[in-house]
Amino acid sequence: MSQPANTAARRIVDTLVMNGIDRVFCVPGESYLAVLDALADVRDRIQVIACRHEAGAANMAEAYGKLTGKPGVCMVTRGPGATHASIGVHTAHQDSTPMILFVGQIALTDRGRGAFQEVDYREVFGGLAKWATEIESPERTVEVVERAFATALQGRMGPVVIALPEDILHADGGPAPIRPVTPAKAGLDPAFVEQVRARLARAERPLLVLGGSGWTEDAAAAIGDWAEKIGLPVSLSFRRKDILSNDRPNYAGDLGLGCNPKLTARAKAADLILAIGARLGENPTQGYTLFDRARTAETLIHIHPGAEELGRVWTPLLSATADNSLAAHALSAIDPGRTWHDEAATAHADYQAFSTPVPVTGAVNMSECMAHLGDSLPPTAIITNGAGNFAAWLHRFYRHRACRTQLAPTSGAMGYGYPAALAAKSVHPDRDVICIAGDGDYLMTGQEIATAVQYGINVVVVVVDNGTYGTIRMHQETHYPGAARTIATDLVNPDFVKYAEAFGAFGIRCETTADFPAALAAARNAGRPALVHLITSAEDIAPNRTITGLRSQ
Repeated sequence: MSQPANTAARRIVDTLVMNGIDRVFCVPGESYLAVLDALADVRDRIQVIACRHEAGAANMAEAYGKLTGKPGVCMVTRGPGATHASIGVHTAHQDSTPMILFVGQIALTDRGRGAFQEVDYREVFGGLAKWATEIESPERTVEVVERAFATALQGRMGPVVIALPEDILHADGGPAPIRPVTPAKAGLDPAFVEQVRARLARAERPLLVLGGSGWTEDAAAAIGDWAEKIGLPVSLSFRRKDILSNDRPNYAGDLGLGCNPKLTARAKAADLILAIGARLGENPTQGYTLFDRARTAETLIHIHPGAEELGRVWTPLLSATADNSLAAHALSAIDPGRTWHDEAATAHADYQAFSTPVPVTGAVNMSECMAHLGDSLPPTAIITNGAGNFAAWLHRFYRHRACRTQLAPTSGAMGYGYPAALAAKSVHPDRDVICIAGDGDYLMTGQEIATAVQYGINVVVVVVDNGTYGTIRMHQETHYPGAARTIATDLVNPDFVKYAEAFGAFGIRCETTADFPAALAAARNAGRPALVHLITSAEDIAPNRTITGLRSQ
């Protein structure tokens, strides 16, 4: 029997529908049964995807937010459900992704008793989320959820956590939502745009750096066309390689881990850095060594939607708070009165040389495999990954050619890539979605292959299996060299083909570079979720890096 139409639970769902949310990722729990019941009445508008672990559900919601620009919605139960989901909240915070996590909660009347699975979510998530709250007055339900949408979308985007005491979900939920939330967005002052033009006109070695979230495809195209027209070299921030096509003749590469030394040299030598959306945090600045605070005071123009990020680390020459896309449109109208096509050509040539496949010691050359991936997939293919040195091969040798085709955690979260792929394929079932995952990385959320099979989400995952937590092994050998010093990094893996088949998915094993194209094609054409088990050598841990200790064993 359905509940009354005006309960707090139904007002939550009403507000999601009003704001265009078309799917919810969850692990069901008894603490928010009333919300699940309300979702049952809107199946034609909101698809509920039940996952096998809260980390998977939260990562899917984060990826949905990153891909669509709308808050990804995740629902989990109290206590263990919420803490399992915290990884997705952390990634959404680090990656500036709009997301709302709804957490079932104990009854208001039981608070402070140490009730079953009781957690203070304001305290637990206060440092991870933009806002963590609890609905205490059911008649204000729509007010709280609408504020969550606004908070997630305004300024520097990010996650919101809302706890739902189970007793208030059945109470009168107050007024219904009237209209969708329209987030406030700041643009650039024309006087600031003129200052940027004047500085560009005097620059000899400028560099445009793009990063962050919230980019629209037309804004990315506008700033890309403008930079290409005037020959302004452009670099993309860590794991933001899809903002512009990497084939543009002025593309200089990405400021990520394992960065092209020629690009870091270019950034250091630049007499003007125009950064839009990028926070210029630890990874893109190579451990805060790429810039010097005294020099940025003379060379850095920093534009970011979050005012708190401006001057946080680097003293800027000029700074402005603005939405990335609005800023891009405003700046793309600038005529600096000069061009830098020679600089752009050199920067792009350096990128092309750095992205040319390199030799390896093992039978599988990941640089050639990732280059083939880029050559064989359409520009609209979406590529996802989690964390590990395997990703260095992907980021260096795969070319992104369209906006919103990369889902990768700047937070460095293992286990992100496969759930992210499921979210992407659920949104775009007509597009290729390929996850590249390490063996340790994949098994953190690999059970979501059951979710893929259940809902017919036909993603392809390439599991790069070298039998080790390679990144940690590499650092152990670097910092603690010597025989028998490595510890806790060896992995005993399953037969991933049999693993996939056990769930009803397609699996294929690949042991050589030459076999990779056929294996990838078979997986793409399988007509069901598919897994390519790619056997690689742990010695080929990353481009131009080896685990030398394995050779001596």
